[in-house]
Amino acid sequence: MLELDRAGLERWFADTLGEQRFRAHQVMKWIHHRHVTDFGQMTDLGKALRAKLEQRAEVRVPDVQFDKPSADGTHKWLLGMDGRNAIETVYIPDKTRGTLCVSSQVGCALNCQFCSTATQGFNRNLSTAEIIGQVWVAARHLGNVPHQQRRLTNVVMMGMGEPLANFDNVVRAMSVMRDDLGYGLANKRVTLSTAGMVPMIDRLSVESDVSLAVSLHAANDELRSELVPLNKKYPVAELMDACVRYLQANSRRDSITFEYTLMHGVNDRPEHARQLARLMRQFCNTMQSREAAKVNLIPFNPFPGTRFERTPEEDVRAFQKILIDANVLTLVRRTRGDDIDAACGQLKGQVMDRTRRQAEFRRRLQEQGGVDHAA
Repeated sequence: MLELDRAGLERWFADTLGEQRFRAHQVMKWIHHRHVTDFGQMTDLGKALRAKLEQRAEVRVPDVQFDKPSADGTHKWLLGMDGRNAIETVYIPDKTRGTLCVSSQVGCALNCQFCSTATQGFNRNLSTAEIIGQVWVAARHLGNVPHQQRRLTNVVMMGMGEPLANFDNVVRAMSVMRDDLGYGLANKRVTLSTAGMVPMIDRLSVESDVSLAVSLHAANDELRSELVPLNKKYPVAELMDACVRYLQANSRRDSITFEYTLMHGVNDRPEHARQLARLMRQFCNTMQSREAAKVNLIPFNPFPGTRFERTPEEDVRAFQKILIDANVLTLVRRTRGDDIDAACGQLKGQVMDRTRRQAEFRRRLQEQGGVDHAA
């Protein structure tokens, strides 16, 4: 049942069970509001319907293999998917909101050079049920925490995987997140982050009204292609044109967040900041709004075996100042959960790799004399 959004569940009740569509509404409230998975406990359904549901359906939620809190309040779950595969989901509390970082794939096929998930290789897409199941697990946990600041207010599709490579399942899950019978999140509080799959950005602009974040990390094609190999297929100019189309397709969308992970000596020099500033100004000028682009600077979060290093704090602030002086809205993301490997770029889970990338990463690490803590 977690596989279906409201429209799909209504059709299932009508076409498969011959029941009134409003029964779907009752069941959604039991599952997503009260976190009940046993049809026998859904007491506003008749006994005959409950018996029918027990025979014909199930609510299968992810298996929590462990949950781990951070000293700063961040919480990470390792969720079993099937066999020996597992994914990670992270909850990040703040003063005014609580954000859940949700995975869309077991591993990732894009091979971004600075991301721990990429070293794990790729196994498969997650189903809609496995995506929304992560929200279910977190919401049930948070329902037992009395503090208001611990509530779930935002979801970001920024966990393991490229969300647009699993388009249909991700869009259906985001529909449940935003449905009042699901988790009731405002459209702007659900954010999808992509490395830049241009055709799917265009499709998303038509089929879903959520916030968009773009993993940019470099403003020129040569460097971005090294860091984000997908750029060889969809270079920076094509990506920025797609971002323009995304905002133009819906007047309610007013900005796109551009994520930029700062790596020492790689993409954090003043000339890189000036290149980024020019790119953002061009985008804002096209949209005729200074606020159309928001840059989120992310200090690199190290993981075992990586060749990259975190940019020193003073260089991060100098980079930010160049952007701000150029009239570009720029924030620095505070690192959260790094003591439990839950910070941005550190998620890795357990992936039965089908791409051989995991073996290649371990081989390189051994050649460097390092230790693979993920093995």
